[in-house]
Amino acid sequence: MTDISAEEWPEPPLAGSEAEAVVGALERQRATVAWKCSGLDAAGMRVSVGASTVTLGGLLKHLAHVEDSHFARLWLGTTVGPPWDAVDWANDADWDYRTAADDSPGELLALWRQSVARSRAVVDRALAEGGLEQLGAYTTRSGERPNLRRILLDLVEEYARHAGHADLIRESIDGLAGEDPPR
Repeated sequence: MTDISAEEWPEPPLAGSEAEAVVGALERQRATVAWKCSGLDAAGMRVSVGASTVTLGGLLKHLAHVEDSHFARLWLGTTVGPPWDAVDWANDADWDYRTAADDSPGELLALWRQSVARSRAVVDRALAEGGLEQLGAYTTRSGERPNLRRILLDLVEEYARHAGHADLIRESIDGLAGEDPPR
């Protein structure tokens, strides 16, 4: 699912700006999740570990939703587009995880890549217009608004947590473990 080689592996700059470091950390986590999902057939994408029902396919679909919803809702103040806008999230909170088994690995990857591309475009545009201190459109009940830094750091945290899940699931499938990039 990823064509990233060790030479191209995304690493945050050692002495870059804050924005470069945060975006670099997010890109490394995205690449890690993509690598853990690479080369699997539909059965591999449906494997879960122990009592958990989380699968690699479910993680990809969930992360696609997180990408779209964070930037649509928190940054742009808009509704999330398809396929997320047709989901009754109040009655099916795990729709993304549950329905991933109905999608092929190629469909899941395409959905995730499209969501990531939309997020990158939003972030690139936002950073071109200002820094990480810019406030998003979302307003909490107490009147606070998240800045771009907070939204990006929340995504880094989300990916890092799920990269750990992906590592355990992938190791149970074929022994692929660790955090070293593909060689």
